[in-house]
Amino acid sequence: MAIAIPTRQTQTRALPRLNREARAGLLFVLPWLIFLVVFTTYPVLGTFTLSFTDYSVIQAPNWIGLDNYQRMFFQDPSFWTAVKNSVFYAVVSVPLRLVLALLLALVLNLGVRGISVYRVIFYLPALVPPVAATIVFMLMFNLDTGPINVALRAIGLSPPDWLRDPVWAKPALIILGLWPLGIEVLVFLAGLKEIPQDLLDAASIDGASRWRRLVGITIPLLTPVILFNLVIGVIYSFQVFTPALIIGGTTGEPLESTLMYMVLIYRNAFRYFSMGYAAAQAMILFAAVALLTLLIFRSARVWVHYEGGER
Repeated sequence: MAIAIPTRQTQTRALPRLNREARAGLLFVLPWLIFLVVFTTYPVLGTFTLSFTDYSVIQAPNWIGLDNYQRMFFQDPSFWTAVKNSVFYAVVSVPLRLVLALLLALVLNLGVRGISVYRVIFYLPALVPPVAATIVFMLMFNLDTGPINVALRAIGLSPPDWLRDPVWAKPALIILGLWPLGIEVLVFLAGLKEIPQDLLDAASIDGASRWRRLVGITIPLLTPVILFNLVIGVIYSFQVFTPALIIGGTTGEPLESTLMYMVLIYRNAFRYFSMGYAAAQAMILFAAVALLTLLIFRSARVWVHYEGGER
């Protein structure tokens, strides 16, 4: 069989076609590149530069070097309070959201009649504006008339003052964060639909119980989806802002128990107009989230499994 060897002439003819395809591809991605540079790269670089200045909006930035970072780590106790609150929120809320979203997705994956209606119902909370959802939950957590405390009294328990007790304010904030699970549920549900049914049927024929099929087949094949939801959950858990601001204000009442890191940045930037100091805090948040994301991806080599057996 003869093998066609490309000559210099055919290669020369192919180059214009490749150049046209490259230009067309660049033209299609150009809006995204412009958006990335203008709305992401430039603000990040600008924030990094302002973090070394004393900038109050009404005056020109004054270069002060590392003074903002020194003040943050060694002179501002509110910084460490916000860090502890945000870390506590992330450590508790992210695993809870993953577990609850997975359980809901398993239920919504059942082939029962009218299941599409239930899927819509479970997704609806994700469409509620955060301000409205927070106000509704503040009414539900009311000490005297809130339905949660009314139910606790009905079963003989002494209800806490959720929003005015420093011990219970963060748990209330975490419960509020568990409500809109629609996006995570949809991602898990899409992952469940991709699991080959023949694997589950074969395991069932071999006598594996539902629990064994869940632990031995479903969850291992869902680990890429779990990785995605974990990374997104960690990123968003450190960006809690609207509920914390509405419940505790810029001071994080009661007793700074709801002072989240994003609220602290907002307070320094738009209440005290210390833009340079707020920029330094934003850069620390950026570095911390990037490091956590990197660690999660490095750990994925151990626990994330793919259908082909690769990791």
